[in-house]
Amino acid sequence: MNMRILFMGTPDFALFSLRALVEAGENVIGVVTQPDKPKGRGYALTPPPVKVYAQEQGLPVYQPNTLRGEDFAALLEELAPELIVVVAYGKILPVNVLEYPKYGCINVHGSLLPEYRGAAPMQRAIIDGKRETGITTMVMADGIDTGDMLLRGKITIEENDNFETVHDKLGICGAEVLLETLKQLRAGSLQAIPQDEALATYAAKIEKEDCVLDFARPAQAVHDRIRGLSPIPLAFTHTPDGKMLKVIASERLNETFDAPAGTVVSLEGGKITVACKEGAIALLSVLPEGKKRMSAADFINGRKLSVGDLLN
Repeated sequence: MNMRILFMGTPDFALFSLRALVEAGENVIGVVTQPDKPKGRGYALTPPPVKVYAQEQGLPVYQPNTLRGEDFAALLEELAPELIVVVAYGKILPVNVLEYPKYGCINVHGSLLPEYRGAAPMQRAIIDGKRETGITTMVMADGIDTGDMLLRGKITIEENDNFETVHDKLGICGAEVLLETLKQLRAGSLQAIPQDEALATYAAKIEKEDCVLDFARPAQAVHDRIRGLSPIPLAFTHTPDGKMLKVIASERLNETFDAPAGTVVSLEGGKITVACKEGAIALLSVLPEGKKRMSAADFINGRKLSVGDLLN
């Protein structure tokens, strides 16, 4: 059964699944992705990663401003997909799109549903100190990640994994789970399992307030927030002169210091060691306001940061 598959996705995470479909020889009849967006200091229009790859593969690319209305409905009629695969597309699909394909719309979601529905499941799992997360393929319904679950895959979140490493692990896992989902769909063995609403949690989009470091929390919680927001958008604090200091990487220390939370207690070993409510955190690499990313050692050498200073 060579299904006509329409793929919908936008960022790098979606690229793992699209590449897997193409390399598996699936009949991808087209790719729907978000419009090009201005990026960088010059605000040059930049295509989404999915568009770049799709064009390299000779796949038709569509970038509608909206999925609602007659234009996209007409495109669906023209393409006549039997299945729509959605991976981090970035917009909610209207009911007429959800109901169009014979085999429905299958979503590859970056969490073990019903936990972490929503926009930032990977970041939230790391910030919350989870040691495991995963992928769920699901039948899309008229709601945010509320549809029936199909298959799952799990990954381990290691002590020093960050958003980037977890993102890539889940991208690989998602591609594998998607291919298995299609295999079982063809075999007629796929079973849809309703989500338990009582267990549902929501992973809201990351906002600026989520990026503020609070050293009055345990060192593990501070470390988890730094990891969950690295390499973008980065957690931050402020130096005594009021300048923002974003933190790229850290190391959790079990050592406890007799100092107020947020106090720089050591600058030894090229690390900025900061007291927390419980334990301490060593800042390993940083992004100072108005500067480039650098090691903590370079920051120590180039700035007037002293033991006893308070970060807040």
